[in-house]
Amino acid sequence: MPRTSPEAALQALLAGNSRFVAGTPEHPNQDAARRAELTPGQEPFAVVLGCSDSRLAAEIIFDQGLGDLFVVRTAGHVLGSEVLGSVEYATTVLGSRLVVVLGHDSCGAVAAARVAVEDGFAADGFVRDVVERVTPSVLAARAAGLTEDSDIIDEHIRHTVGLLLERSRVLSQQVEAGEVAVVGLGYQLAGGSVRLVTSHGAASSGSRSAAEPG
Repeated sequence: MPRTSPEAALQALLAGNSRFVAGTPEHPNQDAARRAELTPGQEPFAVVLGCSDSRLAAEIIFDQGLGDLFVVRTAGHVLGSEVLGSVEYATTVLGSRLVVVLGHDSCGAVAAARVAVEDGFAADGFVRDVVERVTPSVLAARAAGLTEDSDIIDEHIRHTVGLLLERSRVLSQQVEAGEVAVVGLGYQLAGGSVRLVTSHGAASSGSRSAAEPG
């Protein structure tokens, strides 16, 4: 679905997730013909910035195939310059019209940051860097009186979306122009469904949770 609208891109992801939840995936664009078609280049319709958790494979949970998604994964979907550059590359060079921050329940990075805030536990090595980048989300949730794990994870998704738009002037200009939308989705490990947590840009209207009836 190259050069599609942000709304159509979001609906394609939600439809694919509905198929995944129902156990009726189509496994599109995964054959030899598609592989050959993509040899000259790629035009992924969406960028997915997700957690590195092995249970969160974007192409599977959204029932997409080769060349459909540009996927960036870090523990706790934390941001660094290489992540920002990858997202900007996808929207400016490859033509992706939707940026998705994909979080999930039982996130280890969020749990570690919560322990660090509540108990003063300091992680070792570079894990500490990940925890420190998630900590502002935990602190913001606490300041808002949020204590449930699901609420804290939603706050972290919103925080990552906000950082993307704050730190990337390129992306924020694309959103302001209506060329790109940025959304935050929360994934449920047990049921496999995603739900909309936050959205900025053209995709903010007409979207729904994949778990809801059409």
